[in-house]
Amino acid sequence: MATDRELSDFLHSVEKRAFKRSVYHVRDEEAALDIVQDSMMKLAEHYAEKPANELPMLFQRILSNCTLDWFRRQKTRNALFSNLSDFEAAGEDGDFDLLETYSSPEHSQKVESAEDSTRRAQILREIEVQIQELPARQREAFLMRYWEDMDVAETAAAMGCSEGSVKTHCSRAVQALSKALKAKGIQP
Repeated sequence: MATDRELSDFLHSVEKRAFKRSVYHVRDEEAALDIVQDSMMKLAEHYAEKPANELPMLFQRILSNCTLDWFRRQKTRNALFSNLSDFEAAGEDGDFDLLETYSSPEHSQKVESAEDSTRRAQILREIEVQIQELPARQREAFLMRYWEDMDVAETAAAMGCSEGSVKTHCSRAVQALSKALKAKGIQP
């Protein structure tokens, strides 16, 4: 079993290399910092009882998995907002199901043109701006539910509120985003 000092020394010894590796993969310094921090936290939380000689391999595996998770979230995020009709898919109660709105087989065979790709990138930037304009609790609930793909119960626990509050915050966020984007001329 690694002592607290051994674990701390190990993490200190790998942090710069892990950061450089992550920046190389994701090409975003802030995201790389998050990935390294998450990896270190997971190692400390779940594997601190392992022998010190096993820590390097465990950490490398965790770092790789965290990097893959980051890419998956980016892919989901891009898929989620590639079609603005997703905003209209939220019902009265704020429930949203990505699979219901995005699992159409006809979309999988299309090749995106440069014009469509540029338009989508512009729309994504505008969505990000509008998300930043949301009230803090709405933004927090929205990002946890739709970006991080947390369910209502997980989001409620993380936010320290009821599941009903999460649904309300998400519903209001979706309505505000839809209204703001329509005002900018972005139609689903």
